[in-house]
Amino acid sequence: MDFELNEDQVAFADMARAFAGNELAPHAAEWDQQAHFPVEVLKKAGELGFCGLYTAEEHGGMGLSRLDAHIIFEQLAMGCTSTTAYLTIHNMVTWMVATFGNDGVRDRYAGALVSGDKLGSYCLTEPNAGSDAASLKTSARLDGDHYVVNGSKCFISGAGSTDVLVVMARTGGEGAAGISALVIDADSDGISYGRKEDKLGWNCQPTRMITFDNVRVPAGNLLAQEGEGFRLAMKGLDGGRINIATCSLGTAQQALNEARDYMLERRQFGKRLADFQALQFKLADMATELVAARQLVRLAASKLDSGHSDATAYCAMAKRFATDVGYRVCDEALQLFGGNGYIKEYPLERYLRDSRVHRILEGTNEVMRLIVSRRLLTEGAAELL
Repeated sequence: MDFELNEDQVAFADMARAFAGNELAPHAAEWDQQAHFPVEVLKKAGELGFCGLYTAEEHGGMGLSRLDAHIIFEQLAMGCTSTTAYLTIHNMVTWMVATFGNDGVRDRYAGALVSGDKLGSYCLTEPNAGSDAASLKTSARLDGDHYVVNGSKCFISGAGSTDVLVVMARTGGEGAAGISALVIDADSDGISYGRKEDKLGWNCQPTRMITFDNVRVPAGNLLAQEGEGFRLAMKGLDGGRINIATCSLGTAQQALNEARDYMLERRQFGKRLADFQALQFKLADMATELVAARQLVRLAASKLDSGHSDATAYCAMAKRFATDVGYRVCDEALQLFGGNGYIKEYPLERYLRDSRVHRILEGTNEVMRLIVSRRLLTEGAAELL
């Protein structure tokens, strides 16, 4: 086991750190305050390959491993959590379209998604199908050479500002086996968008409901085969859980860095905060938990890259642990800033707000516990222990 980054990974991290420092961090507070979706900056990210990190090279992507992508996303999240989180969703859409689409779908969409010229949204959640995604009701009925799509999706990141939708819809009977995945142009006739949700965090990416009213989609826009949509969705979510865990790591690392610097500068009772042993211990615990979370995420990413049979369980463990730890580190960092941490002149309150949702999306942390416990209670689970 080698815990050190190789030369390529160090170079990836350096490139991402520079982009975060130049293009994300200087604007993150303003984007958050104005609820601005930085489309032009996302296109700049595409120019560096950040919109197709693990999409295969033959389809225009960088063809990186999930571990390599994790290293890049962590550095980006240190600049802006919300923008990076959207980039991870876009990468999932790009990968799914390029990997499971036919030649026509790839020719039409993959290149533009990889470059960032087109942006994508992932549409799984519905008003009555959140954690129980297999119960979704949006339907896609085959009518000649088109599917006719009806239903609604909610909490869709980027909705109303993106160009391509990957939509999970029911083409068959009840349950997971009746779900298929379709690529749909976001401006298709019959699609309408709800109001932009007013959220606690992630304010610089729009979140809306999408309604489909007899939307006609070419049958060739089906990803993989009919009935395989739920399987594709879950494959996407394994990587998505690594990605969102990584966004928590990057945000928490930046919070820790700023708390350390603040402790070295701020003086109370005639001493620096850094001279109080109780606060030294708090900082040490934050760093220790963050390193432990990072190693678990990297382990899960390597399991996913190798196709390990228990990759899903490892991704669930990593997502649960890293998002809980990341939020806790941000909260402790804000506490170290005292009253200054609670005002918007400092970024700590934004880090806390942005990282809170990570414990909910890509599967709630309660569902992550369910995935892990089910695996532990099945035959042949000893290798997890």
